[in-house]
Amino acid sequence: MYRRPLLNRYLVAGVLAFSGLMSQTAVAAAYKLDPSHTFIQFYTSHIGFGTIVGRFNTFNGSFNWDENNPTASSIQFTIQMDSVDTNWAERDKHLRGEEFLNVDKYPTATFKSTAYIGNGDKGLMKGVLTLRDVSKPVTLRVERLGEGQDPWGGHRVGFKATTSIKRSDFGNPRNLGPKSDVVELQFFMEGVKQ
Repeated sequence: MYRRPLLNRYLVAGVLAFSGLMSQTAVAAAYKLDPSHTFIQFYTSHIGFGTIVGRFNTFNGSFNWDENNPTASSIQFTIQMDSVDTNWAERDKHLRGEEFLNVDKYPTATFKSTAYIGNGDKGLMKGVLTLRDVSKPVTLRVERLGEGQDPWGGHRVGFKATTSIKRSDFGNPRNLGPKSDVVELQFFMEGVKQ
């Protein structure tokens, strides 16, 4: 007569304990990208003769990170495409035009992760990059650069991430040859725990 209620109490207690454990291990801490210490850079071949290096100056984003449970990590960010900067005003104006980024029609690019595979030091962040209104799967090679308390009482973590894309995969109409089709992307990201 008393065994069933007692068994039910133990079962409920076990479920609650397991749920609490799962919530602790599945949720990573939230970080906001520090724009003054985050850099989004790119480089590509200049029609096979040289290299063009540039960056995007305006962006925002956030990520979730837990060193002890890195597979729960995620990131999302938005880049303002008119902030492209290759240190040459006329070229930047050309890149913003219809032949390349077409920033009037496609003002932003976004990345949203779908899974992280790796450990606390390095791994692969899979996600979806949307550029020129075309969404494609992209994998970032991620390396943790450092983590800890900063001099202002906050907790920071920094990462480097790299990947390569093809402009033609994202509907870019200007064909400058196979070497110039490939764009290497580098992200140096520093986040502050919220």
